[in-house]
Amino acid sequence: MIQQEESYYQRRIATSQFTSIMSITLVLFLMGLLGMILLHAKKLSDYVKENIGFSIMIREGVKESGILELKKNLDAQYFVKSSEYIPRDRAAEKLQDELGEDFIGFLGYNPLLPSIDLRILAPYATVDSLSRIEKRLLAIPEIKEVYYQKSLVDMINRNLEKISLILLGFSGVLLFIAIVLINNTIRLSVYAKRFIIRSMQLVGATEGFIRKPLLTRSILHGCISAFLALLMLMLLTYFALDQIPELLELQDSIMLIALVVFLFLLGAFISWISTYFAVRKYLRIRTDLLYT
Repeated sequence: MIQQEESYYQRRIATSQFTSIMSITLVLFLMGLLGMILLHAKKLSDYVKENIGFSIMIREGVKESGILELKKNLDAQYFVKSSEYIPRDRAAEKLQDELGEDFIGFLGYNPLLPSIDLRILAPYATVDSLSRIEKRLLAIPEIKEVYYQKSLVDMINRNLEKISLILLGFSGVLLFIAIVLINNTIRLSVYAKRFIIRSMQLVGATEGFIRKPLLTRSILHGCISAFLALLMLMLLTYFALDQIPELLELQDSIMLIALVVFLFLLGAFISWISTYFAVRKYLRIRTDLLYT
């Protein structure tokens, strides 16, 4: 009879531990998924901003060596991501492809000027920064005109700000829900061990002695849950890259490492703090309340 009861409680504890690990895993998976969305949103935002740039028209009569020297000087500027020199012949070819007509044959000459396409780093892709950069470029003698889409820049920045606020708000709500769910799951797991905790107290075990293995196990469970959640995220990422190979350009190894560390720390910390308070409750509870 006693062996059957021990076997029953062992199964119950094992089931509660498995349920706890899987529940924490699913919550951490959702947190990691949202984290990946936020990281990719940031990279996508930077990608969009860095494709906003200037078309710099060079004055008539500037030699190619002078244009290449200007390009070299522009590449050295703190706000420049990349630049591309477009000779007038290549500019004419591109325009002919777009129009589908030989306008040079019609006009008898090439009216296009050589140009430099300039791509700006994401932090400087704002209306105010681009306006200051435009003035700075126009002060260069070799540059005749500078073109960029001001209305498009303003619209992109406003929409990206709205999306960022929505994602951050959703992240805060999901983090709160995750903490509550993990806390409740661990409290139920500790509840299944309440009689073991009381038995240890009755034989003279100190609170620290009782608490230590439970806290250690909770940290281990949190790390296991984080590991399982990361495996699920890796599988999801693999299938996503298989379907959309372009997503590979948005990957950032440093940010992904930070996400991995965050999930392990979050899983371990929430498991530890929830277990600590749950154990403290059953260490101090009256015996008659153990049965409720």
